[in-house]
Amino acid sequence: MKSTVETLDPTRVRLAVEVPFDELKPSFDAAYKKIGAQVKVPGFRPGKIPARVIDQRVGRSAVLEEVVNDALGKAYVEAVRENSVQAVGQPEVEVTKLEDGVTLNFTAEVDIRPEIVLPTLDGLEVSVDDVAVSDADIDEQIDSLRDRFGTLKDVERAAAEGDYLTIDLNATVEGVEIDGGTASNISYQVGSNDLVDGLDEAVTGKSAGDTVTFTTKLQAGEEAGKDAEVVATVNSVKEKELPALDDEFAQLASEFDTVEELREDVRTRVERVKALQQGSQARDLVLEKLIDSVDVALPKSVVDSEVGYREHDIVHSLNHDDTLFEQYLADAGKTKDEFTDELRANAERSVRAQFVLDAIADAEQLSVGDAELTEYLVRQAARYEMAPQEFANQVIEGGNLPALVADVRRNKALASVLEKAVITDASGNTVDLAQLSPGHLIQDVDAELDEA
Repeated sequence: MKSTVETLDPTRVRLAVEVPFDELKPSFDAAYKKIGAQVKVPGFRPGKIPARVIDQRVGRSAVLEEVVNDALGKAYVEAVRENSVQAVGQPEVEVTKLEDGVTLNFTAEVDIRPEIVLPTLDGLEVSVDDVAVSDADIDEQIDSLRDRFGTLKDVERAAAEGDYLTIDLNATVEGVEIDGGTASNISYQVGSNDLVDGLDEAVTGKSAGDTVTFTTKLQAGEEAGKDAEVVATVNSVKEKELPALDDEFAQLASEFDTVEELREDVRTRVERVKALQQGSQARDLVLEKLIDSVDVALPKSVVDSEVGYREHDIVHSLNHDDTLFEQYLADAGKTKDEFTDELRANAERSVRAQFVLDAIADAEQLSVGDAELTEYLVRQAARYEMAPQEFANQVIEGGNLPALVADVRRNKALASVLEKAVITDASGNTVDLAQLSPGHLIQDVDAELDEA
């Protein structure tokens, strides 16, 4: 087999491949075996039909088509390997010559990984926010803890924001009750706006036993987009009573004996969270500086694929509902064109970051060990609230393991740069990220926020 490569532009090449017919014997054998199992010829057992008979019965052209289909993929892979082409995406293949008994010639155009000239990676300088914990920060966490231990009590007054109601709902469209439009004794907090648009305004100021009717636009279901008349009946009004902030509460809600000890522990936790957020900010700034300092030609197919993935992710989250998508755009204050432009800009930046980090990983000859991959799988499984083995099975079954390995390798590349960076806070102090596990700053921040 002979192959040559022609550069079409910085991110695309054309491979020209010539395969002599004597190298196609394995593909011919596979073709005759496949066709022989599908046709019936009197006097011959299935799978035992001679090649010349198959040529006569089904036609030489059908055999050649099977041969070409089998050989193209193998020859393309071999040509990519021989020419050290770093292909990304699927090739566009065209058979340019098929001379029976002589040669099979084809071309394959494919996008390639761009060549990247990396800047000096040692000592990148970024400035991050100070780690400052105020009394208000601590009070916010303490109040959140008190809220967990709060109790609801009935009140003999009109409902106000923050109150907890028990309500009945009945929704109709043009006088006809919609499917799933009736519910009884629903618990609802006034001001949460997480049930039906317009409900908060309707029930505010109403007392137990009151009934109110309002109109809302349905967001989902068969009647999505239509106006529905909703009747809401308030069965009870409750307010949350928070426990007193004293030593007794500290003993109830924690392992500490006094409020002072509890507050000090909260301060330590908040400091840890803010330090992790500072590290995450440093990581993002270092990556941004890297991306802005490198000129990267972007393969169109890779960007298009990233745009498609991001758009599908958003549309899927909206149940592929056009009405919900229109509402999504309205809430974001964007037109469809603005949404598309922003999506492509973000996709291009993401792809650029991937290529830069891959180039760093190549330059530093970084690899991914089994222990590192397992740790990453466990972290990702926790993010998706799945058992690690279940998540791993889905990754493998979906053919996504190489992408996961690439993610880990890129994380290691960024962590390597981050460890060498010069990071200072707004006050001019040097920030040491060594204790923050640079490769896992995002996950560490999420865990700390959940715990706090």
